[in-house]
Amino acid sequence: MPAKLSVNLNAVAMLRNRRDLPWPNVEALGRIALKSGASGLTVHPRPDQRHIRFSDLPVIRNLIDDEFPKAEFNIEGYPTEEFFELCAGAAPEQVTLVPDDPAQATSDHGWDFRKHQAFLTDAVARLKTMGCRVSLFADGDGDAQAVEIAKAVGADRIELYTGPYGGCFDAPERAGLILEALGRTVDAAVAIGLAVNAGHDLTVENLPALVKRIPALAEVSIGHGLTADALEYGMAETVRRFCRACGQTI
Repeated sequence: MPAKLSVNLNAVAMLRNRRDLPWPNVEALGRIALKSGASGLTVHPRPDQRHIRFSDLPVIRNLIDDEFPKAEFNIEGYPTEEFFELCAGAAPEQVTLVPDDPAQATSDHGWDFRKHQAFLTDAVARLKTMGCRVSLFADGDGDAQAVEIAKAVGADRIELYTGPYGGCFDAPERAGLILEALGRTVDAAVAIGLAVNAGHDLTVENLPALVKRIPALAEVSIGHGLTADALEYGMAETVRRFCRACGQTI
């Protein structure tokens, strides 16, 4: 099965928040994305609400429930008490836990699974009681033992941090080496029953090689590159382009 596309709305919300105005409209663009072939919507509500606001969560939840019941809501974040409360209220189908400091501009590394094993075990168990699938942000460095710990703490999936891969847009040889490490990580995950997502700096240009090396890829979550392309092609056509880059016939 081709990888599914979840459209990350953070960049849309960040543009909106530059003015005290309701546009660009997060709900409206989420609707266009889902109508055009996206399988879900992703948000990362940070404590300072610098892009997605807490008030956006029920709006997106209602959009999916009312108009796209087969789509999924994926909420990313660091597992604080406030984050657990947001998840309990929004009832996402999937929660992706990331090891971010609140001051970080964006996610830039996966979990240290050895160091945070007990912490993640408790966080995953708590989210499972809410009925959420849980994915853990992971460095795609081929570390099979780290993947085993991710499985041991109760995660359903890992999400590969593909920032280094995306950052090699002008260095194809380097990109190939990183891609192979990502592939080895997935091989180790699949061997023990973990599903795999991916996200960060993925584009129409670099997705085909990723999905070719990782045919088991379940989902990609894409925001920055997709939003940038939407300025040129429009949201609907951009979503279709990304779906085709994932191997979907659309």
